[in-house]
Amino acid sequence: MTSTPARPLPCAAVVYHPLKTDLPALRAAVAAQERLAGWSPSRWYETAAEDAGVSATRRALAEGASVVLASGGDGTVRAAAEALRGSGIPLAVVPQGTGNLLARNLGAPLNRLDASVRAAFAGRNRPIDLGLLSIVREDGSESEHAFLVLAGMGLDARAISATRATLKKRLGWLAYVDAGVRTMLHERPLQIHYSVDGSPVRPLSVYTVMIGNCGLMPGGVLLIPEAKLDDGQLDVVALRPLGAFSWLRIWNKIGWENGVLRKTRTGRRIIDLVNDTRSVSYTRATRYALAVAQAEPVQLDGDDFGLAVAVRGEVDPGALLVRVLPEWAPRGLSA
Repeated sequence: MTSTPARPLPCAAVVYHPLKTDLPALRAAVAAQERLAGWSPSRWYETAAEDAGVSATRRALAEGASVVLASGGDGTVRAAAEALRGSGIPLAVVPQGTGNLLARNLGAPLNRLDASVRAAFAGRNRPIDLGLLSIVREDGSESEHAFLVLAGMGLDARAISATRATLKKRLGWLAYVDAGVRTMLHERPLQIHYSVDGSPVRPLSVYTVMIGNCGLMPGGVLLIPEAKLDDGQLDVVALRPLGAFSWLRIWNKIGWENGVLRKTRTGRRIIDLVNDTRSVSYTRATRYALAVAQAEPVQLDGDDFGLAVAVRGEVDPGALLVRVLPEWAPRGLSA
């Protein structure tokens, strides 16, 4: 009588940023959860500075990972997601960075390492969309990268490029505010030419254009109210200069309307009555392209991706599985 070979136990892979991860605490949490789940010992992969974790995640996939835990900031999570695109292997986010934007939109607690790790071993899979950005450089070369939250050109990318590393380490996401204010006071609006879903190219003067996959930012700021991670669309927001009080109008739209009024039925009625889209405009698309006359900084999920003369964004629906716990209350997912 022949015996059936035992199926190998599932194995988790931990892709971690060495400077942002509390490694002893994470190792202890992973060991506890893998024992509870009856999994084999997890494999550990340190990220490389040159690709933020793409190659480490690809090694984890090649070696048979059943789930990948990405521990670090938004850059580490974005890189892991890029490598996991279309693989069917789920991503579990262990937020250890400055903005932790995907974790916020998934409803994950930011100060509960045990909950993030438990999601990897005992959570459920949710498919989400990935944004893809093709970046065209001045020399004509082109590269494509995934993003989970926001890709942008203009003030946001300039601010990220200008953010001082020492200030970011000390103040966290408030360092971006410092850089944004300094940039705002000295920079002029950006002249772009853009196209939505293959439409004819049109000109526009903007402070910034951001192509979003979800909309909740640090501090509870709801930058793009209708954005969802699993709706098969991108949400594009343009901040437009309209006179001396432009930034007051923009802050009223983002901070007051989106952050306060939109939380109540009466507030939403007021927004509908006012319907001021002059300073902040929203567009939904599956493809969005823009070009500029001179190279501008580009950012993906809060990381500087250098200078570009053109970018093309598109959505890859349901391209990534993420692990979530039932008790999380995600703002960025459909019900």
